[in-house]
Amino acid sequence: MSNIAKILKQEITRLARKEVRAAQVKTTSATAQQRREIANLKSQVASLQGQVTTLKRELKKAGAVSEPEAATKQVRFVPKGLVSTRKRLGLSAADLAKMMGVSAQTVYNWERGATKPRADQQAKLASLRHVGKRQVQAHLATV
Repeated sequence: MSNIAKILKQEITRLARKEVRAAQVKTTSATAQQRREIANLKSQVASLQGQVTTLKRELKKAGAVSEPEAATKQVRFVPKGLVSTRKRLGLSAADLAKMMGVSAQTVYNWERGATKPRADQQAKLASLRHVGKRQVQAHLATV
């Protein structure tokens, strides 16, 4: 009886190994295909980056277009600074929201530091640093 159990165990082991090998061959071929695709994509990216560099160099020589300063200059956002700017200008959060084109809740979230304004909104907020109360009141009257 133990001989039958032993033979059955060996046969199950043999079949299991055979199935594992078959699955491994499929996986290995799929992995090789994906690696070839990745290598192809990497070469395409390198080629495109080279073309971009060449075009930038040509544009720079021609003097046609310089890089935009607004895109390169980062504006730092500090919630405490927003609060002080708003108070300096005598604005309520609702008035500031009206000027910025957002909701009052959004301004409160910016001031609490719960969220940060997008880049274009940060630029608008930075421009408020150089504006006086009279200009803001005149702008609010037109909005």
